[in-house]
Amino acid sequence: MTTRIALVIQYDGSGFRGWQNQKDSVTVQGTLEEKIADLDPIRPVKVIAAGRTDSGVHASGQVVHFDCSGPIPFHRWASALNGRLPASIKVLESVSVSKEWHACFSAKYRRYRYSIFNGSYPNLFLQNISWHRYRTFLDINLMKQALNDLLGLHDFAAFQKAGSTRSNSLTTVQDVSIFRHGDIVTVEIQATGFLYGMVRLLMGQIVAVGEKRLSLEKFIHRWRRGMRSEVKEAAPPHGLCLIRVGYEEKLFSREKSFDTFPSFSLPIFESTKNISNIKD
Repeated sequence: MTTRIALVIQYDGSGFRGWQNQKDSVTVQGTLEEKIADLDPIRPVKVIAAGRTDSGVHASGQVVHFDCSGPIPFHRWASALNGRLPASIKVLESVSVSKEWHACFSAKYRRYRYSIFNGSYPNLFLQNISWHRYRTFLDINLMKQALNDLLGLHDFAAFQKAGSTRSNSLTTVQDVSIFRHGDIVTVEIQATGFLYGMVRLLMGQIVAVGEKRLSLEKFIHRWRRGMRSEVKEAAPPHGLCLIRVGYEEKLFSREKSFDTFPSFSLPIFESTKNISNIKD
């Protein structure tokens, strides 16, 4: 008899070639499957995730499931795996779910956070979790207008990388937000699902709007016309984090699944608002 186990996990994506298994590459999925196989006799082990994060992208609220047949109680899987996984992956909670429940297909939304460090000088402690944009003081009012235009069901072909297996590029953006905490600008986007590479391509455009390299009107025209060839710059992966996956039923405790990625704040210095002389 098999039992389906759901986990909410965190990982630092810096050392992984993304979520999905790849030949001769270290991935989050492959690492989890290897450690689960060490603990349970069922073969082969297959771990399914709510979202397939790209190489270098982090997660603080990824949800996965797998089937097992061994003696480990469902509530013990978190501690059992944490004793074997590398320091870059942590299991926050493990629960038992029905055989019909699916980490990906049962999800009602995914929520991503993108962090931008808008200070004039480098910061060692932010370099692996944010995109450093220092030449221009970002106009978050313009960025907010651009984000608000995305709300609703639309064709987001302009923000889909080549190689996608989806049959179409439709999805529903449910919520967007942008905040400035001193020199830290935080953008959050929630949708029923995301296209391959969507958030990073979108953030490249949103930052261009905030730096006034791209007008708001041109941004809207570009994405609503599906002008993928005009969307050339993708934001780097290390600023992106999958912070939450939502389901109809409550599966995990709120403190372990709702928002476990820390919020950062830095004071704004006058030099931030001026063009920096730092070299790339």
